[in-house]
Amino acid sequence: MKMTFRWYGEKDCIPLQYIKQIPGMSGVVTAVYDTPVGEVWEEEKIARLKTLCDEAGLAMEVIESVPVHEDIKLGKPSRDRLIANYAQTIRNLGKYGVKCICYNFMPVFDWFRTDLHYVQENGAVCLAYKESDFQKLDKKNLRLPGWDESYTPEQLSGLLKEYEGMTHEALFENLVYFLKGILPACDETGINMAIHPDDPPWDIFSLPRIVGREEDYDKLFAAVPNKHNGIT
Repeated sequence: MKMTFRWYGEKDCIPLQYIKQIPGMSGVVTAVYDTPVGEVWEEEKIARLKTLCDEAGLAMEVIESVPVHEDIKLGKPSRDRLIANYAQTIRNLGKYGVKCICYNFMPVFDWFRTDLHYVQENGAVCLAYKESDFQKLDKKNLRLPGWDESYTPEQLSGLLKEYEGMTHEALFENLVYFLKGILPACDETGINMAIHPDDPPWDIFSLPRIVGREEDYDKLFAAVPNKHNGIT
């Protein structure tokens, strides 16, 4: 097992030099954060990250994440171009020693909390989820912690509307289609795809969740039997 630390690139308030000081730390989990979702990660940007990590004495073997475009999850006609872009990003990452890509297939929200500043009894601050707080949310006028900067209210409303009628079965089929499109690139590069469990692992706002139970993984691995298809 290798000990690694999440690093959000050069704009992260925690510099690599601080991460290196942590006893036993061998690398960082990072990503290219300024490329629009669905576009190919340029080699120059990947090389820049790799150089910075190498200079700090930290390995860059895991990427979290290369985001999956919503059009792929929705199964839109544009998905073939976006999947081809994703595969090219995998090939580009493979040139710089990346061994694993963590990703998720959660509609709209790849994590969800009702409180980003929950204070525990010992004074420590953490993220938290309370079902009672969730039930108080106005589904027609959502103001969500952590997502205010990602979507305008209009964008969020529009995206939720696009998912109306999406079933668990259809979303799973779109995941299988995605994996079959990118795994040849994984075979070429040796990169493993590690899917993140749904967070939380139950439906929210009528959005289906399909990765969270043991039987979900069994179903996925049976549908896409490839050694590079894994979980995080």
